[in-house]
Amino acid sequence: MSSLSFATTPDPPYYAVIFASQRTDADPFGYYEASERMLELAAQQPGYLGVESARSADGFGITVSYWDSEEAIAAWKRNAEHAEVRKRGRLEWYEHFELRVAKVERAYAGPRADR
Repeated sequence: MSSLSFATTPDPPYYAVIFASQRTDADPFGYYEASERMLELAAQQPGYLGVESARSADGFGITVSYWDSEEAIAAWKRNAEHAEVRKRGRLEWYEHFELRVAKVERAYAGPRADR
């Protein structure tokens, strides 16, 4: 995944979809291309606010996508291309995953970048 920076989000409230996963040991044929495509496709969806993602060397990863509403999250879940990639993930790429949806009530950042 190429998301290497912090997402820029508006003032709360907004929603976070937290996807934690453990990759299988199987050959990741197509995984990285599909991951990049999902980042690209999600960014085109109404209500999308941003994404942050990290994966460790042992295959454990967390991706947090941010959305302006539960309706936007539901629409993303219904996207046909996204549904196909989720199916492939369950069959080939993930040993285990957990998905959580949370409403962000407060958010702050620091330290300032100009220090």
